[in-house]
Amino acid sequence: MPDPVLDLDAASLSAAIRRGDLTALEVTRAYLARIAAHNPRLRAVITVNGAAEADAERLDALPEHQRGPLHGVPLLIKDNIDVAGLPTTAGSLLMTRHVPKADAPLVARLRAAGAVILGKANLTEWANFMTLGMPNGYSSAGGQTVNPWGEGLDTGGSSSGSGVAVAARLCVAAIGTETSDSILSPAQQNGVIGLKPTVGLIPRTGIVPISHSQDTAGPLTRTVRDAALLLGVMAGPDDADPASRRLPVPDLTLQADALAGAQIGVLRDPPGGPVSEAERASLARAEAALTLAGATLQDVTLESGPELSNWRLEVLVYEFKHDLNAYLARVQDGPRSLAEIIEANDADPERLQRYGQTLLYAAQATRGDLSERAYREARARDLDQTRTRGLDPLFALGLDALLWPGLHGYAVGAKAGYPSVTLPTGLQAGEPTGVLLTGPAGSDGRLLALAADLNRCLGGVQFPPDPA
Repeated sequence: MPDPVLDLDAASLSAAIRRGDLTALEVTRAYLARIAAHNPRLRAVITVNGAAEADAERLDALPEHQRGPLHGVPLLIKDNIDVAGLPTTAGSLLMTRHVPKADAPLVARLRAAGAVILGKANLTEWANFMTLGMPNGYSSAGGQTVNPWGEGLDTGGSSSGSGVAVAARLCVAAIGTETSDSILSPAQQNGVIGLKPTVGLIPRTGIVPISHSQDTAGPLTRTVRDAALLLGVMAGPDDADPASRRLPVPDLTLQADALAGAQIGVLRDPPGGPVSEAERASLARAEAALTLAGATLQDVTLESGPELSNWRLEVLVYEFKHDLNAYLARVQDGPRSLAEIIEANDADPERLQRYGQTLLYAAQATRGDLSERAYREARARDLDQTRTRGLDPLFALGLDALLWPGLHGYAVGAKAGYPSVTLPTGLQAGEPTGVLLTGPAGSDGRLLALAADLNRCLGGVQFPPDPA
């Protein structure tokens, strides 16, 4: 049987350590032991932090008045986010010698709040912007992640290791990143909670990028309360990320009974369908819970829906080369440009590019010049389809949030830069299911309050049984 300590969410665990019921060291050791026992099968953790126990001991020595809101909470960080002293590989064997000297600002904030960094989580290589057709959760550096609900199930991507680790209780919570569905997908596929915040709310400095228009970090957790707690710690401006200077940190007090009187728009047949029977059943369950909690539901459609059915990625292709080269220019031991990555992968394809590198080629073929007309037109089209003729007219109706079956709204919210959260709705045929809520830009606090109330009504997160 798992250690009872592993059942506590971040807020409860930190409170127990601050009270003296537990020590940060014994909690850290419990999670390190679980990683050692289960990670060889799941491959969710790519690097274990050898200093985790020493970090926990230092936290235990702090006087009570210096203990932060995440005191002693063991976290995993997706391996495209810089953690001082640990490799940042983005899943590529080419990057295993790249060891940043400084934490990304979001990691520094987590440490300052008392978190213990257990290590780095596996991911789909280059955050799933390497090629088309590569399995979710595969990287040359970390291997193939395995869904703890069943080895044949999708782990989601690209924050695959983060989703698997939270579901399998290899950490209390994990930090992922999303450009388009990379937090939401692994959270839903593994039956946990995933928050993609408003773009810019959490600074992106120190994160291996894809797209400055869409990239964001965000938490994968067991409770919405934990997602709000982690967001509150990580959010705030950073001088090196202009987008982060435009957004105030929201009020993340989770109002009780937030759904009473809330106006929720329901998209039954969203762009990019079809909607499966399992997804419709999940949607129906969420609708029943919303109505019972006092929310008013309204069926809505997107004016730009037919255009959004054809997913396009020109913006990402252009921004990837520009943004990745800026990050790689600071790498001391490893590739210094996208061109060097492609050349090295081509020299050893069996080991380094098992599934190809179609998207890397496409990005390299651009000039990386964001003043080009083709790029500017693609970005303007994305904003017109997802904001001007997409989500904004619906929110102008007075809707607090939009409800999507499964993950069908992920790309709309991602291109718009608006916040989304996915919530589990239980199991169907042994597989996790869920729904997605999207809110207006900057509505993260309100969206999380609605999500917390809905999650309570739906029964919360279930954990998969340990293998026999």
